[in-house]
Amino acid sequence: MQSAAMVRRPASLPAAVLALALPVLLAGCVGAPEPVRRPVRTSTNWQVPAAPESRMCLAGLSRTYANFTPLPDQYYGAGCSAVGAVRLASLRSDSGMLQLSNLGPVTCPLANTLSGWARFGVDRAARAILGSPLMRIETMGSYACRNVAGSSRLSAHASANAVDVSGFVLADGRRITVLRDWDSPDPQVRAFLATIRGSACKRFGTVLSPDYNAAHHDHFHLEVGGGRPFCR
Repeated sequence: MQSAAMVRRPASLPAAVLALALPVLLAGCVGAPEPVRRPVRTSTNWQVPAAPESRMCLAGLSRTYANFTPLPDQYYGAGCSAVGAVRLASLRSDSGMLQLSNLGPVTCPLANTLSGWARFGVDRAARAILGSPLMRIETMGSYACRNVAGSSRLSAHASANAVDVSGFVLADGRRITVLRDWDSPDPQVRAFLATIRGSACKRFGTVLSPDYNAAHHDHFHLEVGGGRPFCR
């Protein structure tokens, strides 16, 4: 029988044994799963991967050959935000690029809808009715944290889902504005503006023009989303 002294284990391993065992212990860490990476919250956005629908929307916008930059989600308080938004630098027409002026952040769905309207609605109407391609679309902005005029309901501008379009510059140098030309003495100019409003009504959820009220005497309000379509 062995004595208790013979079976007692040392309290600690000798340094030489530890030196031999350390590489084996470290080898067990190779191939270990990466830790879960959680979103990093900043004061204005959550930096998380885009949702599948957002990725699909951005891919669709890329196929239109628009020049754009995706923006981080922004939450401004008071219910105002710009989520899934992009900054558009230019759009594509049948034959070249369409410039944009004064346009702020717009949601990707709004950018896609605006791209289709600019190319297939406005540019082609300009060629067919006025005999000149479109070069630039002038706007009065997009995102704005505000209510619908005269109400306590947030405007679609407060979520970057609306843009106000005020004018159009053609390749031949002509500049057509909603303010000056909605009641133009030139029937072709009137037909052009009426045609592109009609085209917008087929694409956007809400379209408001000078026929709606005095607040829209100088622009087209173009909005995606919302409830029942409305065009006037």
